[in-house]
Amino acid sequence: MIQKEPGVIFGLDVAEAVFRRLDPAVEWRPVREEGRWLDDPPETVTELEGEARALLTGERVALNFLQRLSGIATATALAVRELEGTGVEVLDTRKTTPGLRALEKAAVAAGGGRNHRFGLFDAILVKENHIATAGGVGAATRLALERRPPGIPVEVECRSLAEVEEALKAGAERILLDNMTPAEVAHAVAQIGGRATTEASGGITLQNLKQYGESGVNFVSMGSLTHSAPALDLSLELVP
Repeated sequence: MIQKEPGVIFGLDVAEAVFRRLDPAVEWRPVREEGRWLDDPPETVTELEGEARALLTGERVALNFLQRLSGIATATALAVRELEGTGVEVLDTRKTTPGLRALEKAAVAAGGGRNHRFGLFDAILVKENHIATAGGVGAATRLALERRPPGIPVEVECRSLAEVEEALKAGAERILLDNMTPAEVAHAVAQIGGRATTEASGGITLQNLKQYGESGVNFVSMGSLTHSAPALDLSLELVP
């Protein structure tokens, strides 16, 4: 299996499992280490040996997994590079492929990013629909803080400086600054003044990521890492 463009390889265990399911006797010999950037392809990623039927049957499924997960790891690594020196961490979101969340979040971690919440059980994110249902940012924040299970963090999505202040007065510990420009994020961070940790999200791309990193925010979350990462170009070449 050959990596044909620069990037980070991830998902070798999954690709191996595809071939093992077809033929447990397939030999699998990884050549490259996962999680490391390759600048000068093409380069062999792994060598495998077995009956042609198993190799050809598993080829596309294994490559689909490996290209998808490596693409996510690569997109994350590029984002992390953009934020070097700022102290800002890159987060993923729950915008993942159904059934593949665990694998895709592992790919983000392999690319140097940090995993945000996995589901609705390990953190509470108060979003616009919750705010509308509860009757406002303050009411939604208070309800979430009062009813959260022990040890579960609460984050509140805010779309304006007025909402930021309302969330802070209600006791918000972490504030998500939603769809704000880098300048607006900087103003919000100054207003918060360390009273809560901060996260910027929405409309963030590789092109403007550095600007968000310089705003003073603690975290930047990017749904595109998992919902829009292009597949890394890989191929399998059979040698009879």
